[in-house]
Amino acid sequence: MLGPLNAAPSLIDQTYRRVLDAIADGTLAPGQRIRQAELADTLGVSRQPISHALHLLKRQGLVEDSGRRGLRVVPIDAARVAQLYQVRAAIDVLAAGLAARRVAMAAAPGNLLDRLGSQVRDAAGFDAATPISVLVRADADFHRSLYDLSGNPAIGEMTAPLWPQLMRSMATILHAPGYAQRIWQQEHPAILRAILAGDADAAEAAARRHANSAGQMTAAHFAQAA
Repeated sequence: MLGPLNAAPSLIDQTYRRVLDAIADGTLAPGQRIRQAELADTLGVSRQPISHALHLLKRQGLVEDSGRRGLRVVPIDAARVAQLYQVRAAIDVLAAGLAARRVAMAAAPGNLLDRLGSQVRDAAGFDAATPISVLVRADADFHRSLYDLSGNPAIGEMTAPLWPQLMRSMATILHAPGYAQRIWQQEHPAILRAILAGDADAAEAAARRHANSAGQMTAAHFAQAA
């Protein structure tokens, strides 16, 4: 018979989430070997939840076998990233336009508008000394807030599996001189201003410019590294 569930996340779920976050923000870099014993010591857990978490990540294509050496973080596939940015551009434009229309109709929840505004203000001081993991996490959180503000939950649901891969690619370019400042002092604020003005056309245009710029920078990075 079905019985009550423990409301607290299981240790396996917590371990999975922590390792997933480390892969997404570049703490565990593409190609890096994963040693289960070291991970277990770092996270303060036994090897069993580590093993289960890595199995889940392997199924997601984020971890792979590495011969006798065990496992490693899957290297970034430049062609796959380009495909993901095409999808992201279309989704970001849709989300920004929907968000602006909700504002124009006075239907946008105030707490979501406040959250987006706070994220932009808090990140305005990001610079070259800001850790990459912080930059990646903040960027992803901004876009997730934008999706929430769109009022269409399917956007967040459909993009959730893509974000770990997108975040890994973001980590490769956010270190570029001045790029983080450009995102948080120009591009994200432009999207927010258009949304707050209820101008769907301007919001869509700002979101498109931002996504295309990120995609172009990422493509150029991988072309140079090839």
